[in-house]
Amino acid sequence: MIQVGDTLPASTLMEFIEVEGEGCSMGPNAVDVSKASAGKTIALFALPGAFTPTCSAQHVPGYVESFEAFKAAGVDEIWCISVNDAFVMGAWARDQKTGTKVRMLADGDAAFTKATGLTLDLTGKGLGLRSNRYSMLVKDGKVATLNVEAGGKLEVSDASTLLVQAKA
Repeated sequence: MIQVGDTLPASTLMEFIEVEGEGCSMGPNAVDVSKASAGKTIALFALPGAFTPTCSAQHVPGYVESFEAFKAAGVDEIWCISVNDAFVMGAWARDQKTGTKVRMLADGDAAFTKATGLTLDLTGKGLGLRSNRYSMLVKDGKVATLNVEAGGKLEVSDASTLLVQAKA
């Protein structure tokens, strides 16, 4: 399992871009984790799935609502990672009104999740291999803090916990 001090796994996530912008084409775009995290402080959180009850009602909204506080604490970007495809993550971003506050990043084949060792097998529940629920503060591609949830909980990976760590 990834630990504090480790570098994020070299992998590619996908991000669905709604609006044509400078250097960004609409639709799914590859995000090279190493390049995208270089020189930045990132509040990264991962969860079992888009549109799932706890993730939609509590986890994502907490980070959206805390965006300004994270910025004030020196965080450059907030990333949400889930083992879903980019189209689902794009639809979920619209539903959650994440805008430019939270980057909704798809780990469709679970390559990033497997590389972190933070997988969650929900095969018996019809969901297959997913990501465990966790958060981490990443500085220049290295894990500065890591908060992994116990099964079915949302107690240590929430926005308020990571925000306290970002301010420290």
